Amino acid sequence: MNMKNVLTSKLLLLTVSMLAIFGCKRGQDSNVSQGTGWKINAKEGGFQYNTKYQEQETAPGLVFVEGGTFTMGRVQDDVMHDWNNTPTQQHVQSFYMDETEVTNLMYLEYLDWMKLVYPPDEENFKNIYNGAIPDTLVWRNRLGYNEVMTNNYLRHPGYSGYPVVGVSWIQAVEYANWRTDRVNELYLQDAGYLEKDTQYGATAEANFSTDTYIATPTSTYGGNDSIIKPQGRGSKQIRTNAKGDTISVFATRETGIISPKYRLPSEAEWEYAALGLSEIRSYNVYRGRKKYPWDGAYTRSGKRQVRGDQLANFKQGKGDYGGIAGWSDDGADITAQVRSYEPNDFGLYDMAGNVAEWVADVYRPIVDDEFNDFNYYRGNVYTKNALNEDGTVKIVTTEDIVYDTLPNGKVIARDLPGEIATVPVDDNETYLRTNFDRSDNRNFRDGDTQSSRYFNEGAFDDENMDDSKKESATRKMYNSPKHNIEVDSAGVMTKEWDKNNKRTSLINDEVRVYKGGSWKDREYWLDPAQRRYFPQNMATDYIGFRCAMSRVGSKSKGQNKTKN
Repeated sequence: MNMKNVLTSKLLLLTVSMLAIFGCKRGQDSNVSQGTGWKINAKEGGFQYNTKYQEQETAPGLVFVEGGTFTMGRVQDDVMHDWNNTPTQQHVQSFYMDETEVTNLMYLEYLDWMKLVYPPDEENFKNIYNGAIPDTLVWRNRLGYNEVMTNNYLRHPGYSGYPVVGVSWIQAVEYANWRTDRVNELYLQDAGYLEKDTQYGATAEANFSTDTYIATPTSTYGGNDSIIKPQGRGSKQIRTNAKGDTISVFATRETGIISPKYRLPSEAEWEYAALGLSEIRSYNVYRGRKKYPWDGAYTRSGKRQVRGDQLANFKQGKGDYGGIAGWSDDGADITAQVRSYEPNDFGLYDMAGNVAEWVADVYRPIVDDEFNDFNYYRGNVYTKNALNEDGTVKIVTTEDIVYDTLPNGKVIARDLPGEIATVPVDDNETYLRTNFDRSDNRNFRDGDTQSSRYFNEGAFDDENMDDSKKESATRKMYNSPKHNIEVDSAGVMTKEWDKNNKRTSLINDEVRVYKGGSWKDREYWLDPAQRRYFPQNMATDYIGFRCAMSRVGSKSKGQNKTKN
């Protein structure tokens, strides 16, 4: 190499180095505010924020479901002419969903925690634990012998990996809330914000609630500083600013450590996840229609090794729940152990068969896509934190637990000790808003006064008309039975059935959608588009549930995928 080429190479290397250095100087420093130029996370104090956050961690038990658009509703021939399955185009945001249905073992862990923290032998707590126990009597049949399931299905190790049943919609929601707190409790321990293993000593007076920790962290664990301000090895290092004041003592949403809540999936999310449309995707369209969570038009496998085997657990025909002895069609007669069948393309098991599953939505025959086609959900009841007279949030104590008596006689706690009491939103939140104007939106645009078959133009324009009368008028759209339960001061419960023979419907604001076929259903119900409803306070031997969680941040995981 001659001298000229050497000089040229050196100059080129120097130029590249200078450009790299110059480029670095011009690049945005994540710890410097783009808005003000001030330091972020400065040791002197100021604004503290997790500038190294990458993406949401997949919480225990969940798998990622990338959102998108799809046709919700029945797209196959509807032989029943069931008008509540009219196809609509919907878009679902990315979210997470449980890989399997919640199992007996998972639910028993919840019951064990409830029993330890709220001992049922204490009069003040007995209804908390009893309100969480599944109804094992759902297995009984007037003309069938099912006592082995009644006595063993929930607790026996032989059924530990089977989906929990006998759980009402309300109980499923409470389980999801409890699960949120336990996972965030673990996350905060791992990050050093809470003392390790303190969950094993939780009591009714001192335990962890996610909402309480966010709003008033010093109120968690009964205000025990040794737990909420750990000092040992592995604890979060307490920082002080220039004045000597401590900063970053507690985790906030800005840290990215606190996970969004576990919850029941919406009907749109469940149906989208069950279809697993990615396997029939071609460029920017879906090829054809899809009838089941798997590809194809049949319930039996076409693979040579397992040809003819059923792809889900469902009722084959009259008196046939699992085939003949020694040559079982689906390997089960009642429910089956989770993961007994292949997952769909999202990695979700049993999205058809095994048990049907509760979803979050209040049932209405029509999905109102004309009003909304993005993250569709009917059932919003907006609340806010209750406040004390001094402006602090109101924490439920063991002395002021409020219990609700459900129409079926079940007694449940409205809020548990350690949680923040909530109240409906009022005019402070709804005044002059265009996106919502009330707390309870379950019958919005359906079952409201204007939808009532008794509606008379101008009849409800009186500003002085009592709100309860307006509310009662909305029930005339869905004239469902109203059962009544009264409890006197001695705790004696009087149950009164609604014997009115003029009731026109079972639909009201307390009936919830459940999706998917079960071990007790015929093939017709395996289509993810099928939708049925059941009272939210009742349970069966064929409805279970799984949890979901919203995705925060990007639509896709990691880098953007190559577009086809």
